[in-house]
Amino acid sequence: QVQLVESGGGLVEPGGSLRLSCAASGSIFFITSMGWYRQAPGKERELVATVNSVGGTNYADSVKGRFTISRDTAKNTVYLQMNSLKFEDTAVYYCNTKSRATSISIMRDSWGQGTQVTVSV
Repeated sequence: QVQLVESGGGLVEPGGSLRLSCAASGSIFFITSMGWYRQAPGKERELVATVNSVGGTNYADSVKGRFTISRDTAKNTVYLQMNSLKFEDTAVYYCNTKSRATSISIMRDSWGQGTQVTVSV
């Protein structure tokens, strides 16, 4: 079982910045990818950004140029630097990992409990 502990959410004004962190622990042999998803009220959960084991990144079009995802492989931690925040970035942000518990285990999806990001004046 993988535990994900998220931190860094909060209230920020439009144009401001926040940095989210997510540390993974538990039964981890290898993490293929780490990422962030978000869910706004009344909407489906959507991908924000992911980073794979060799540093390759993927971003939602809505956050390109504003958000930066990074990963500390040694610490099994992923970060999301969010700049130029907009009202529409308001959502609960969830950390996600795709990992294996052993070399022969199947890939498993794990989710954090979510951290609220609110962009408001």
